[in-house]
Amino acid sequence: MFIGRTRELDELNTQLEVVRRGTRADRGVAVMIRGRRRVGKSRLVNEFIERTGLPHAYFQAARHAPQEQEFELLAASVAASTLPGAAVAVGNRPATLTAALTLLAAALPTDTPAVVVIDEVPWLLEGIEGGAGELQRTWDNLFARRPVLLLLLGSDLAMMEHLTAPDQPFYGRATEMVLDPLTPTDVGTMTGVDAFSAFDAYLITGGLPLVAQEWEQGMSAIEFLRSSFSRSTSALVVSGSRALDSEFGEATFARQVLTAIGGLGERTFSGIASSHGGINAATLTSTLNTLRAKRVVTADEPLSTKASSKDKRWRIADPGLRFWLAFVEPALAEVDRGRPDLAVARVEEGFSSWRGRAVEPVVRAALQRLLPDDAWPHARQVGGWWPRNNTPEIDLVGADHRPAKSIAFVGTIKWRADKPLEGRDVAKLAADATRVPGVGASTPLVGVCPSGVRDGVDLHAVWTAEDLLAAWP
Repeated sequence: MFIGRTRELDELNTQLEVVRRGTRADRGVAVMIRGRRRVGKSRLVNEFIERTGLPHAYFQAARHAPQEQEFELLAASVAASTLPGAAVAVGNRPATLTAALTLLAAALPTDTPAVVVIDEVPWLLEGIEGGAGELQRTWDNLFARRPVLLLLLGSDLAMMEHLTAPDQPFYGRATEMVLDPLTPTDVGTMTGVDAFSAFDAYLITGGLPLVAQEWEQGMSAIEFLRSSFSRSTSALVVSGSRALDSEFGEATFARQVLTAIGGLGERTFSGIASSHGGINAATLTSTLNTLRAKRVVTADEPLSTKASSKDKRWRIADPGLRFWLAFVEPALAEVDRGRPDLAVARVEEGFSSWRGRAVEPVVRAALQRLLPDDAWPHARQVGGWWPRNNTPEIDLVGADHRPAKSIAFVGTIKWRADKPLEGRDVAKLAADATRVPGVGASTPLVGVCPSGVRDGVDLHAVWTAEDLLAAWP
């Protein structure tokens, strides 16, 4: 069952309609689709191709494969395609990328639209000096003159962005599309659970379709984990390894840093640096910059009327890795020796505490989508606040800018299903909020709690799990 991706399918159909109309100088249209491994890029374009019923060709590049082998496989993909001129590639062994792409272009129809997919295009180009230039020339001279929708897919986000940078040959020639993980709403629909459990399912699966589709309708989180940990080949177990192995070797500093942040829960530069016996500051800075460029980690800064760039707190940005690094990677040996019970017990012991921190960026992202609205017209930024020593920490800060000129609200997140916000929660929030630069006695107090707020407790607004799911209709 194909769930979600309505916006992305609509965009692809819009680009295909441009090809159909043929009213532009270039008959062909190129679209760059980037998204992390296992986020569903291939599944999306296959669904799109199936719905269109058009002639098509699909080539999957391999990383570090010999160039001659890749060119021959590209020709073989053309020969096996449904393109009307596919026979031109039969038995052909192109020696260059230009020759292979020329074969592909020769197989295209001239009077009806077709779809061509090159999956993991950065891997195809990375070992070819001037490869991006070859792609640009064949696009300009051949593909752009045919009624073709060329879909170029890639998992390395930084490399995909680089391909369309102003100083690169393919600049200005492709529409860019980012494929994010499934939303909490999509995951809730796939798993058939209530709103509170939908966020649990999202945090566990990371919104990865291949993981979420193994969550049978109505399963509890523990039931899903028991099933997943009982198989070393389950999507949950293998997802993190495959994503990391495709970009980072096991012995790299990147893996150490990711384990420190996602597995050990280190958030500060000094905490990360002291993990694994110590990491040199210059090496750590370079590694964090690389991971940030690849969109694997991100750094949050306190939001208030005072800039605090030195108080960054690092976290795993990739939702598919957050849970995996914290609970799956430590359990791999237990899974391999057939002890899923030990892996599940570790989650049962630590999940509630982990979830309290992991859900915060998801809540902020939801409010960032819901606001501003009529009640909060100036809340254009949503973040949190903390001082150098992390005491106190304010879960929610709504503001007009970053850094803020004025604070719209401050709030607390209590992610619990069976206990609403109480007076003591609000009293602590009111006391702690006085430390936030820009907050005054009249600054509104708000809360987020799946079970709402107890009667009589004075808060300007409270968002439940159901309210937050509405951020992703």
